[in-house]
Amino acid sequence: MSRVSKNWVWVLILVWGLFWTFCTKPGPQKEEKAEPLVCSGELNFPGAVEKVLPEKNQEPASGDWLVRRLSAEPATLNPITSTDVYSEMVYSSVMETLLEMDLATQELVPLLAERYEISPDKLAFTFYLRKDVRWQDDKPFNADDVIYSLERIMDPKVDSAHLRVYYLDCVEAKKLDDYTVRFRWRVPYFKALEMLGGLPIAPKHILYDGTDFNSHPFGRALIGTGPYQMVSWETGKRIELVRNKDYWGKPGYFERIIFKIITDDNVSLQVFNQGGIDLVGLTPIQWLKQTNYSAFLNRANKIAYDYPQFGYIGWNLRRPPFDDKKVRKAMTMLLNRDAILKNIYFCLGEVVSGPVYINTPYYDQSIKPLAYDPPQAKQLLTEAGWIDQNQDGIREKDGRDFRFELLIPAGNENAEKLATIFKEDLKKAGIEMGIRMLEWSVFLKNLHEWKFDACMLGWAMDANTDLYQIWHSSGADVKGSSNHIGYKNPEVDRLIEEARKEFDKEKRVQMYHQIHRIIAEDQPYTFLFTNKALIAIDKRIKNVIPYPIRPSFKFTDWFVPVELQKYSQSGSAKTPPKK
Repeated sequence: MSRVSKNWVWVLILVWGLFWTFCTKPGPQKEEKAEPLVCSGELNFPGAVEKVLPEKNQEPASGDWLVRRLSAEPATLNPITSTDVYSEMVYSSVMETLLEMDLATQELVPLLAERYEISPDKLAFTFYLRKDVRWQDDKPFNADDVIYSLERIMDPKVDSAHLRVYYLDCVEAKKLDDYTVRFRWRVPYFKALEMLGGLPIAPKHILYDGTDFNSHPFGRALIGTGPYQMVSWETGKRIELVRNKDYWGKPGYFERIIFKIITDDNVSLQVFNQGGIDLVGLTPIQWLKQTNYSAFLNRANKIAYDYPQFGYIGWNLRRPPFDDKKVRKAMTMLLNRDAILKNIYFCLGEVVSGPVYINTPYYDQSIKPLAYDPPQAKQLLTEAGWIDQNQDGIREKDGRDFRFELLIPAGNENAEKLATIFKEDLKKAGIEMGIRMLEWSVFLKNLHEWKFDACMLGWAMDANTDLYQIWHSSGADVKGSSNHIGYKNPEVDRLIEEARKEFDKEKRVQMYHQIHRIIAEDQPYTFLFTNKALIAIDKRIKNVIPYPIRPSFKFTDWFVPVELQKYSQSGSAKTPPKK
């Protein structure tokens, strides 16, 4: 059984819908310091199965469709310029990389490259490309595409700042012949093979036409080398892929993969119940209260699995008052994360304290999240000079009231509820917070151009995180970088740079623990939660196995036995999918 990911992204990517699945508003919080509200005991996931394997008599079969939900519409599908998990969900079935990751062993294995060599000093990497691969417009794939893709990533005019930081020390990319490429690095880098193996590869013959790379039509009409090819993108409605009949490798079983853009969690569950989608993410209340009846469990499997991510509120450190560490600490102490986790998430997650995934050794478990403590928060605000001198209920400093705006993506009423709870608690402390909701692509544009005071979002992580992308100060002054809050700390820079050159994992873990402690002290983010991913999937779909790293599933291994197939081989629906 194949357990490799045909396409994966080594970088950290923005995500929204996985985190903001809040449900009900908790009761009002008291002004005094709250008693700890700690979730205890083992997490309970009633109705869950670990994986969905076929029955003994059910053989893998081609045909049927997989209809999925996209909780936000991507701004682009270009794998070089996209920064969010929603675009990755689509392009990962169309585009490919030099190497792929075995999701079970977390080992790199060949894909578009049939083999590779590494020099003893770990500075030179030579890739020997397959000669039987063609783009989906029947043009040959070769070394020119690989070289061109890296050149575009390194081009400062291209919106690829989130990727560029991983190749800063790659000083040469040389075409030895049409099917051989050699990369040379200035200094050893522990992720060099991962980053070269995971290099997003785009077709030079399509993109190198004088059109601006960032706005090229390719971003809405992908041409790849992968098992699926793009058919259409109806804005605000759906993106459709069809199986690549001429795929050079092992094809996927589904005839089509359709992504329906449904931004509302409640609507998505309704569409799932009507048979309009086959796979849906569930909120905690949907998991516990709305999907445990027999009729639902007779037609759907529920799976709870670890997904490497965390949510956060990011403070724009370029603007007062969030350029002051005392203010940022106070903001965190005014958000009752434990109460939210208990009363809203039903304890289906954990509050986190730092910038790495909690279920890895890189996360320092000894560093605890700041406690909800309004009295101490008010004291910190006073020490920072924010005092309500005119007794109008709003703190001020140097003639400026403490007012700011929190930016959140639109379409999720439960995220708005969280922001509303926070707004009320801040008001009691003399702070006025506005809430502005923006459509996803507009939200990202504001983020990349630093047009925000604070933002609520999340990061999806990889297995061996390099913190440079988000936390190194070199990105603080680059618009479009992942350091959108403008964080700068020389000691963090030094540790990140040292960690990049360290191949001993245990030593790297200790460096990351130091970084964790410094960032927890600086509080550039109010770190929120890492939650289990909760999904329901139609029972006709088999061979569904979750893995602990992105992309979590090997979709080309999923299939529907012939006797259970819902849609015809030709593409017409036996039971039409609901719009």
